[in-house]
Amino acid sequence: MGAMQIGGIELRAQRLRAPLPVWHAPVDAAAWSALAAAAARDGRLLSLWASARESVHAAYAFADGALWAELPLGADAAYPDLAATIPCAQRMQRAAADLCGVRALGAPDTRGWLDHGTWTLERPLCSDAASQPPRGDGDYPFVRVEGDGVHEIAVGPVHAGTIEPGHFRFSVVGEKVLRLEQRLGYTHKGIERRFTELAPLQAHRLAGRVSGDSTVAFAWAYCMALESALGVDAPPRAQWLRALLLERERVANHLGDLGAIGNDAALSFGLAQFSRLREDWQRESLAAFGHRLLMDAVLPGGVVRDLGTAQLVQMSQHCDAIEAECRTLRAIYDEHAGLQDRFIGAGRASAQLARQLGLTGLAGRASGQPQDLRCDHPWPPYDALQPGRALSTQGDVAARVAVRFDELFESLRLIRDLLAALPAGAVCSAVDAPQGDVRGAGWVEGWRGEVFVALELRAGAIHRCHCHDPSWQNWPVLEHAVIGNIVPDFPLINKSFNLSYSGQDL
Repeated sequence: MGAMQIGGIELRAQRLRAPLPVWHAPVDAAAWSALAAAAARDGRLLSLWASARESVHAAYAFADGALWAELPLGADAAYPDLAATIPCAQRMQRAAADLCGVRALGAPDTRGWLDHGTWTLERPLCSDAASQPPRGDGDYPFVRVEGDGVHEIAVGPVHAGTIEPGHFRFSVVGEKVLRLEQRLGYTHKGIERRFTELAPLQAHRLAGRVSGDSTVAFAWAYCMALESALGVDAPPRAQWLRALLLERERVANHLGDLGAIGNDAALSFGLAQFSRLREDWQRESLAAFGHRLLMDAVLPGGVVRDLGTAQLVQMSQHCDAIEAECRTLRAIYDEHAGLQDRFIGAGRASAQLARQLGLTGLAGRASGQPQDLRCDHPWPPYDALQPGRALSTQGDVAARVAVRFDELFESLRLIRDLLAALPAGAVCSAVDAPQGDVRGAGWVEGWRGEVFVALELRAGAIHRCHCHDPSWQNWPVLEHAVIGNIVPDFPLINKSFNLSYSGQDL
């Protein structure tokens, strides 16, 4: 434990043993609020969560790294509100209230978020969680828009397609959207409680199922947190294979989304071509790592499988073939007048709005927010790869498509470099069962944005494991980005963000 200053605030902080710079600091109520003000000026909120009714936590990203602040709570389980300073904290505070019964004093919105009146446990993350009968969903108080000609369109929670449930309440005049309000949390899975029932060396499998399209990012972040808590290092070859898996996950999602975005603008040709490429990519993942979506490929201490020389060569050649086809498809997208007419100007999130609301990941980079952990805090093996940063300032669907193409090509380059310079050696280190009280943090740049995992072990068991998906920050921005657009453009705008329902419903 040593002294450090952030935003003029003196803290007693402990540097966690993690590949990226992460500190943990206990704070009082004054420092809790001051840190939020400092982050609003010079950083950003990564996540907010509670540990039962005993403490509330906030993780912030600053230029020098991440700070995990912990505020002990009194008998009233109350803490100073952060949403007035950092708007994206609002839904996180509402979720913490549902899960742990903690209260943000002065919060502007105290509606339930995850609890829809169907839970059989009150405060399910507390040791004294009490049984309760389901009380029914009731009438959720959506914000109403009044005026001549204003009417509402209710969409979901059940959608026409293979998609998780979410409700979207549009207030419109004619076809023009005046306001969108989301309601999510329909399939609460109890993941954060389930973590406390699993052995730490097995919980990586659950982390990889927080959001299925980001299984590598979450599993790596969990393993990073566990390894940092236990003082374990994965072998160099395992670190490179983890990065290979992460970039393969990024490519798979960009291929799928580029096709789906084209289809939402009536270019079914794009969907057909990108779906074919993604299918080939996932079949290769199945052959090389045992799962199309790469689930359970990352485990504590390393990875589950190695690659042979023939597989390395084949994978590199496949990258060449995919890149050639995608460059042709990008030219088609860029030169298709009808497609560009739908893309340009649709769903714009300005750089100012993105900064104010904490927009992160690829959507943030399309709105002038340059953060990319692979570039800002390159951990092994990214420190040896010099990844490029895809960036735009336009903030519309066209910009998000351009960033996806740029990231796709950069990931293909990174994969080829990883395959060419893969170090020799073991692919997994032995990890003994933990003992005592320790904590660790994992911080990984997933394809959608920053994934953060905070892990607390007590007497060798999981006391609290909090997994944070970047969709928490990005869903509220979508509500603003659709304002002024026409209703038929919502599916296109929504898909250009492609946010996770599951990742914020734990």
